[in-house]
Amino acid sequence: MIMFGKLTLDAVPWHVPIVMGTLSVVVILGIALVAAITYYKKWGILWHNWLTSVDHKRIGVMYIAVALVMLIRGFADAIMMRTQLAMATDGGAGYLPPEHYDQIFSAHGVIMIIFMAMPMMIGLMNIVLPLQIGARDVAFPFLNSLSFYLFVAGALLVNISLGVGEFARTGWTAYPPLSELTYSPGVGVDYYIWALQISGIGTTLTGINFLVTVLKMRAPTMKLMQMPVFTWACTWANVLIVASFPILTGALGLLTLDRYLDFHFFTNTGGGNSMMYINLFWAWGHPEVYILVLPAFGIFSEIVPTFSSKRLFGYTSMVWATGSIAFLGFIVWLHHFFTMGSGANVNAFFGVMTMIIAVPTGVKLFNWLFTMFRGRIRFATPMYWTIGFMVTFSIGGMTGVLLAVPGADFLLHNSLFLIAHFHNTIIGGAVFGYLAGVSYWFPKVFGYKLNEKLGRRAFWFWLIGFYFSFMPLYVLGFLGMTRRLNHTNNPEWTPWLMVAGFGAFLILIGIVHQLLMFYVSYKQRHENRDETGDPWDGRTLEWSLSSPPPHYNFAQTPVIHDLDEFDGMKERGEAYQKLKHYQPIHMPKNTTAGVYIGIGSTVLGFAMIWHIWWLAIVGLLGIVGAFLIRAYDNDKDYYVQPEEVDICESAHLEKVHQAGLMKSNV
Repeated sequence: MIMFGKLTLDAVPWHVPIVMGTLSVVVILGIALVAAITYYKKWGILWHNWLTSVDHKRIGVMYIAVALVMLIRGFADAIMMRTQLAMATDGGAGYLPPEHYDQIFSAHGVIMIIFMAMPMMIGLMNIVLPLQIGARDVAFPFLNSLSFYLFVAGALLVNISLGVGEFARTGWTAYPPLSELTYSPGVGVDYYIWALQISGIGTTLTGINFLVTVLKMRAPTMKLMQMPVFTWACTWANVLIVASFPILTGALGLLTLDRYLDFHFFTNTGGGNSMMYINLFWAWGHPEVYILVLPAFGIFSEIVPTFSSKRLFGYTSMVWATGSIAFLGFIVWLHHFFTMGSGANVNAFFGVMTMIIAVPTGVKLFNWLFTMFRGRIRFATPMYWTIGFMVTFSIGGMTGVLLAVPGADFLLHNSLFLIAHFHNTIIGGAVFGYLAGVSYWFPKVFGYKLNEKLGRRAFWFWLIGFYFSFMPLYVLGFLGMTRRLNHTNNPEWTPWLMVAGFGAFLILIGIVHQLLMFYVSYKQRHENRDETGDPWDGRTLEWSLSSPPPHYNFAQTPVIHDLDEFDGMKERGEAYQKLKHYQPIHMPKNTTAGVYIGIGSTVLGFAMIWHIWWLAIVGLLGIVGAFLIRAYDNDKDYYVQPEEVDICESAHLEKVHQAGLMKSNV
């Protein structure tokens, strides 16, 4: 008992067929993957080129790969919930017992927000932002690797909870007193706490890293108001990360003390106040919404000018509108609990502030429309996602303004109307933006284009499936269906729940098409190879590099003359021009420290969840040891010599020459 704390064989849900079946599939797929890597002798490449890399581009790809895996996991939860609600009508029990449904319900929210949307956004930011500002890497490459593995540690803990123990049954917000030890005596809330704490620390470090990168690492001639809009959007998002994620860390730290050491910060009967947790949670939670959506706005601000063959309309207003949204996002958190009875003055203030956010958001929407106006629009896959976003997000925004009215919110807050609104903004805004960004920058990252036919099919299944899934929820909200139900007994709701379940399966077909798109594109990569480095005629600096970019990014730090520098390079005849002299390029060396700290963090989190104190000490010592080894590693960096740069640049110029894009043709 002392050896394994609270962990026993009974922690594995042997009696739950769904869980055991899922675990069997995961184990089989894992064995098949290991066997394939071993058969094709790829372990060395995987370890040296990817897992231990500090190259921001490779770390970004790994973020997105893990995010796609978590998308499948989180969407599986969504399908199970929608199927349960479609079946458990008119007094029927459905196929999920209440305790299992509540775990799925909580896991879905946590996974989709923290372990799917966040890493997808950070992955795109990792890949693109340094290239857009003329930097060879982020300010702290090792910290970038460490942040990734802290995120992976949190994701692993969430997935381990599927087969060892349970996950929280509190909803993704984990409100006290339900999350206190009295009402949640199992380990589910502890999985929640440690997964979010570990990954949240990694996210905070990421925010610091990218703020320093933008302020200190951009090309010396690049002024702040010459940065691309995507870089600006990510910068504002990182300001929000640095300001808000410590609030989450503090709130979860206090909840940890309540559960582990019998403190009473949030226990009303012990002198605490559970409403303080809700204030702290949403003081982080609403900025988190904008952390997710602002980079997506930046992605659309890159795509629209590219596929309209025009400069972005209203660059300055876009930058200030983004900053206004970031600022206002910090003074609207209380609209998440208008129903608690704060009083007319407090409700009025937060209601007005929430409505005001619609103004800078509207500025952005009109800027995109004016950019498209009289442009030569090309309807490629990224543009489909963009137009789908503009319509869908507008609906979500209008319903948000309705919910900003405290009286209306009092009636609708606990209904499915709010769920429809939230998904309208996060899926229609953030997720559509990330999928557009993946389609847009994929050729830059891998050197070949994605299959357009499958990409468009994926978009249409996603879009149509979304409207089938969530428009009925607005109706159900008006009909009085509340949130967090696992069965219903109102015949009026049944048809709408059926339609919503059908929509979820349409989205599933869209996800399958996206996975097929990656596979088919990889198989046809030689046919779709982009040798020019300019597949979309992109306007920002990253398109001046080859596809995929060299590991050193820029052989010479670029000199910035204009906002759309790559356009200017082509007009001046400088694009793809071979340099006459190269200097040695300073590069950070790969490190294993991030991997080992991630492993130690996973061990520490698991041990703390199950009260295995000796294992927690082992995990902590592993983390400290890896840090010390890294700190005293004097051989951290290396230089790319001029002849190596020359070989790479010559190979790229030869490809450009074959494509007929030499200086005179640009």
